[in-house]
Amino acid sequence: MRIHVADHPLVAHKLTTLRDGRTDSPTFRRLADELVTLLAYEATRSIRVERVAVSTPVAPAMGVKLADPRPLVVPILRAGLGMLDGMVRLLPTAEVGFLGMIRDEESLTVSTYADRVPHDLSGRQVFVLDPMLATGGTLVDAINLLLGRGATDVTAICLLAAPEGLDRLREAFDGRGVDVTVVTAGLDERLNDKGYIVPG
Repeated sequence: MRIHVADHPLVAHKLTTLRDGRTDSPTFRRLADELVTLLAYEATRSIRVERVAVSTPVAPAMGVKLADPRPLVVPILRAGLGMLDGMVRLLPTAEVGFLGMIRDEESLTVSTYADRVPHDLSGRQVFVLDPMLATGGTLVDAINLLLGRGATDVTAICLLAAPEGLDRLREAFDGRGVDVTVVTAGLDERLNDKGYIVPG
């Protein structure tokens, strides 16, 4: 498993404003959207491409285009839905699937209530959108579902992550022969006794 904490002044600036309790809702939504686009740029560094020849007005040129099959973007409902626009702005041709997952606040167990993900993900690169990687339970279950359908390359994009959640993902996926990456704007200190990210 790979972890990439985006190290860029614009990412840090937007994340700081998102954390500020004085930030109003419209500003929060706008900044979250912008932040996701910046994270999507980092998350797609290893997106699969194939070489193509094109004709410019002056001469032939070699370039690349996204390879088939198209990447799949999967927001985890409901919170991940707010990240979708920022992601598809960078990948407008990607297919979109949806996973509805909810965490019980007492037991911290996860259950799936909606599944709109293709049944065959063989050869697909999948980008999962989940704003907060706290305990890791939701993300582990989501990635296991995707791997069970044939995906071998999954990148999770999270606004914030806690060490406990990353440890849980490592335990679940290290040594399994699958490519799992987490891209986040910030790695926070810890979880509190309610499973919330601190400082968040």
